[in-house]
Amino acid sequence: MLRTKAGIINVTGYIGAELARLLYQHPEVELSSVTGRSAAGQQLGDVFPHLGDMDFLITAELDKDVDIVFSAMPHGTSIEVVPRLLEQGVRVIDISADFRLKDVAEYPRWYDFAHPRPELLKDAVYGLPELHKSDITSASLVANPGCYSTAAILALAPAVKGGLIHPSIINDSKSGVSGAGRTLTLATHYCEANDNVWAYAIDGHRHLPEMEQELEMINPGLRLSITFVPHLVPMTRGILSSCYARLKKGKLAKGAKAREELQQLYRDFYRDAPFVRITKEPPETKHTWGNNLCSIYPTIDLRTENLIIISCIDNLVKGGAGQAVQNMNLMLNLPETTGLETLGIYP
Repeated sequence: MLRTKAGIINVTGYIGAELARLLYQHPEVELSSVTGRSAAGQQLGDVFPHLGDMDFLITAELDKDVDIVFSAMPHGTSIEVVPRLLEQGVRVIDISADFRLKDVAEYPRWYDFAHPRPELLKDAVYGLPELHKSDITSASLVANPGCYSTAAILALAPAVKGGLIHPSIINDSKSGVSGAGRTLTLATHYCEANDNVWAYAIDGHRHLPEMEQELEMINPGLRLSITFVPHLVPMTRGILSSCYARLKKGKLAKGAKAREELQQLYRDFYRDAPFVRITKEPPETKHTWGNNLCSIYPTIDLRTENLIIISCIDNLVKGGAGQAVQNMNLMLNLPETTGLETLGIYP
């Protein structure tokens, strides 16, 4: 049986390399073409020695004989190539933010460019399978969510859907350095990042409009006000998000019984979500290292009656390449877990 042929644009970034690793072991898809203009002409194994068993020459352009493409280009540049691929009948999963936001006016504000193809935003499906599975299966263009957005939306979606909380939400997130990509900056220099933690983008992070868009879509009557403060921590992979919101009175039982009801509500919401795990104890980033899981711990501070939700993902897997493969599986009518059954790495 012929396998679906996949290509990766910009394999030389962290997400691109992780896509190559995951697709190498995929039983139903053949990775047939990888590009990276800065490394064109080099063997993939020379750029990434851990991928040395993959006999690929990195090219400047994709092989024309591909069925589905992952575009791992920087924000603002995917829009230059994705429309042409769609016109050729190639299905696309875009890792950048170029098609995530439905409101075209948000792009100048958050990404410093005017979107040249606003008509594509209406057709693009936001690629969070736990919320949009049926739309993803028939989509030609899937916009892979941001890593912070994935952790936050999955953490908050059941509470928002159930109308359990007041609209003011605080999301305090910590991310590993790989989330900043491979481009060298002073902030990600070893001497700056090691033994150090700092908050950034306090006036507004680019993933915030995704959170607002998707959560308000779940419950349009709840006009959310989200305070999102990301932090860079000295580790390679992982995101831990701590979300806080005030509970509405009468939505849950009182005392310890409320915690039990909350846990059951989350289990019910994610009953058909194979990559969401509702935990009995606060999860750790190590628990999701290298796998496609999102671990979520919902609880209540009984003293203040505040909802507390802790979520953990690997920013390069469920927050990036793994989620893209999950979306691809749905687009190809495969079980969404195909090629993603790998357990986490510990310690």
